[in-house]
Amino acid sequence: MSDQRRIGIVLSSGGVRGVYAHTGLLMALDGLGIAPDALAGCSAGAVVGGVVASGQTAAGWAEALATVRPRDFWRPQWPRLLWSLLARQGRGCTGLSSTAAAGEFTRRQLRATTFEACRIPFRALAVHVATGRKRFFSEGELLPPMLASAAIPLLYEPVEIDGEWYCDGALLDLAPTDAICCQYDLDVLIIHHVAQRQDGPAALERAMRRPWTMLELLNLLLYQRRPWYLSDQSLTLRHCPCGCGAVVVILEPDLPPLDWPVTDSGPAVLASARQQALTLLQPWIPALRGEAEFEPAAFVPATAGRSDLE
Repeated sequence: MSDQRRIGIVLSSGGVRGVYAHTGLLMALDGLGIAPDALAGCSAGAVVGGVVASGQTAAGWAEALATVRPRDFWRPQWPRLLWSLLARQGRGCTGLSSTAAAGEFTRRQLRATTFEACRIPFRALAVHVATGRKRFFSEGELLPPMLASAAIPLLYEPVEIDGEWYCDGALLDLAPTDAICCQYDLDVLIIHHVAQRQDGPAALERAMRRPWTMLELLNLLLYQRRPWYLSDQSLTLRHCPCGCGAVVVILEPDLPPLDWPVTDSGPAVLASARQQALTLLQPWIPALRGEAEFEPAAFVPATAGRSDLE
């Protein structure tokens, strides 16, 4: 008789592209019969993770994404912005768009309104604007922390929660493994890392030629850091550096590009992430289900510490 493994999923930041990619991963896990015992997410990962943790199926969320348009999550108020910049020298202007449109689209997909009512335990990472410290949300109203975690500075206004302001968790941690690893007695932690890594002069030159150069430059600053778990391989096995004994499975899919805020390529990203997850995880299904052991020779030693940002 096999011992059912307790599995946690961490979904990284990654912009609109990440929303589609994480949806593909969760659809693949459903197809493989892998049900998470805990979920955590940052930015795009917080949006997808929160929706599925609330009780919505990955397939149902994918159907909603098939109809999404940029105006469903990106609605700058250009007259107000121009007035603020010209007449008030930018006073009080905290972002090009509010999160209201994204909030309405996401709210319609939620099957629970609080963390406590979620079908799967879930934690979302956001950054406290005043202190610059990260905070894991796991109690109270579900939607505001999801939106705060994805509120990219300059592009979106910060989100107010209990009188405090919060923004994109990717500023401090691209994939918050410490949100659930060692917190929920997990045997396996699967990290889906889809944040695009761009650095060096060539990346800067590409950014200057692409649409929405401001966002491309912001991506360069956010995503050039290297978390402890990455190896530049499609799939890597590590042990949790905290010594809790959990096996860490890192997926780094090679995904098609998706320019902000265009969503036309979204289904292709979703399909690619889904297929790659199915292919990469298939050989490890017996181990993930507790029917076999992970091969010791397959592990890459984990670096010391939890993150390159701490």
